[in-house]
Amino acid sequence: MTSSLTSAQLKTYRAQTYRSKPALRLKTESDALAFVNQRGFVHFWPIKGVELPSLWAAVAGDRPVADAHDDPGHVTWRWKDSLLGAKKWFYAKLLRGKATMVSLQTLPYFYALSENYGDFQHDYLAQYEEGRLTQEAKAIFETLLQKGRLDTVALRREARMAGEGSNARFERALTEVQTGLKILPVGVAEAGAWRYAFIYELVDRYFPALAEQARAISRGEARAHLGDLYLRSVGVATENQIGQLFRWKPDETSQAVEALLKKRRACRVEKVAGQSGEWRATARLALGL
Repeated sequence: MTSSLTSAQLKTYRAQTYRSKPALRLKTESDALAFVNQRGFVHFWPIKGVELPSLWAAVAGDRPVADAHDDPGHVTWRWKDSLLGAKKWFYAKLLRGKATMVSLQTLPYFYALSENYGDFQHDYLAQYEEGRLTQEAKAIFETLLQKGRLDTVALRREARMAGEGSNARFERALTEVQTGLKILPVGVAEAGAWRYAFIYELVDRYFPALAEQARAISRGEARAHLGDLYLRSVGVATENQIGQLFRWKPDETSQAVEALLKKRRACRVEKVAGQSGEWRATARLALGL
């Protein structure tokens, strides 16, 4: 067990893994891909209350997202849009319902924890009947299943949620089917008032080999792997923070952490930045103390 970890040590570690250190910042689209592949998964923007690397911070540094559209940091928008249909990473509202980039190597581990089992034409019906999929989410999924790829405007219309009173319901459902790894944006269309709308497709149709790639991964293995990647990125976290990010139950989180402790990929820390608690640190950080 490592007794304590200072704020300075943690800040130094995250400046490296978040790439917020000036010398390490991303300059090109290729840099962005390499960053996501190295980290496994990152948020597109920094999310308040969530500790996780973001593409924005890796480009613009540790500062708030700029309102000005001509801010150099907003090159991230161009990279994200240009790679939507390239199948070089997975992009959707995933972790905490926010825009997330996931490496294709890591994606099967998320899929292994989903309620998808490779029969996408029928799996969603069982979820709906069991009350684990809302009616609006079912409508969005079925529309794409039957009609094929659609932009946001057409999808709302075909799913019968085009009225103003349906805005909130549609947005909630759109997030629901993304966090459930059922649909994802695969392009951008000049549609709607802003002449900018995502084009959506079914995850299983877009990545037809994904279900088979995930088949051999147990849920326990998937949680341990994702927990390991998370700790490597953030350095140290509590089990509660890990569980909240992935929306795991306490016992599921504890089992994942215990697996990492047993394999010596993580260790216990009694105090972080002066705060006592049940902290868990990646072995990579602990070895450098």
